[in-house]
Amino acid sequence: MKLLVTGHNGYIGQVMVPFLQRCGHEVSGLDTYYYEGCQFNDAPPVAAIRKDIRDIQASDLEGFDGVVFLAALSNDALGDLDPQLTYQINRDATVRFAELARQAGVGRFLFSSSCSLYGAAGDAPLTETADMNPVTAYGTTKIEVEQELTKLADASFSPTYMRNATAYGLSPSIRIDLVVNNLTAYAYTSGEVLMKSDGSPWRPLVHVEDISRAFQAVLAADRELVHDQAFNVGRTAENYRVREVAEIVADVVPNCHLEFAEGASPDLRNYRVNFEKLETTLPDYQPVWTVREGVEELYAAYQQHGLTKDEFLSSKYLRIKTILGHQGDGRLNEALRWVA
Repeated sequence: MKLLVTGHNGYIGQVMVPFLQRCGHEVSGLDTYYYEGCQFNDAPPVAAIRKDIRDIQASDLEGFDGVVFLAALSNDALGDLDPQLTYQINRDATVRFAELARQAGVGRFLFSSSCSLYGAAGDAPLTETADMNPVTAYGTTKIEVEQELTKLADASFSPTYMRNATAYGLSPSIRIDLVVNNLTAYAYTSGEVLMKSDGSPWRPLVHVEDISRAFQAVLAADRELVHDQAFNVGRTAENYRVREVAEIVADVVPNCHLEFAEGASPDLRNYRVNFEKLETTLPDYQPVWTVREGVEELYAAYQQHGLTKDEFLSSKYLRIKTILGHQGDGRLNEALRWVA
């Protein structure tokens, strides 16, 4: 299949693109390259369009069989920087992109949604039909895009909504603002497993490679199985309280201890997720990672890299700091457009 992966230069994209290529797809990327130069290690080159998703035309999308749509302002801190801008990019530009893809004859459209749309949900495991209670602009936009994409679904345009659990794991463009990656980096660089909440909230967690496996399973599936369907992406056994993740990190990383940040309190985001629909509908989806294995992978990579606390806390691996740095240096304007 000839695929276009938006946001291909990001955390998930730099793992997913080579994975899809190994599965036999012809893959091109599209990115505005906010995080260019924020590499933890080298990534293989890929043919790409350097363009903001807000500026795409139908002609950019002609000839592709499918789109894997990863592009977004990618976390709650960044989403809250300017919520209106988050709606413009994560909702309006995404829906317009899908409309243009449909116009250009793209048959399959995999939208990278998020389990964060469930928000403040309590302790009961949630299926795809559960009520949604997002607590951030990021989560709200995921719901609204899904609602708009379903209106576009027809005999020639087939969207699928991939509600990813919270990602973790090694990537050439690693993010250390994700809970497993972050706790492991703190433990390695400071000797502390630093908790920023009281550790009670539930989180479903999924390795970035297993996200890639889920997307490939959907691409390989018969269209009628995945047409206009939402899938929680992860594994039911991989729901953890944040405190449990911290305890795993403390067990894997030598000579570190659990530490609560001053004023630590419960996090409003609290949700457990049921992933049986994906596992049952697409048995070819075979996730292989556990959080413990992911922490071991990250610890080994941080050791090999020689990660320091100063580097870990710099703008290189923290998305909000990267964007604020670009703005402070005059490279990006308030609308997050590159300044010529």
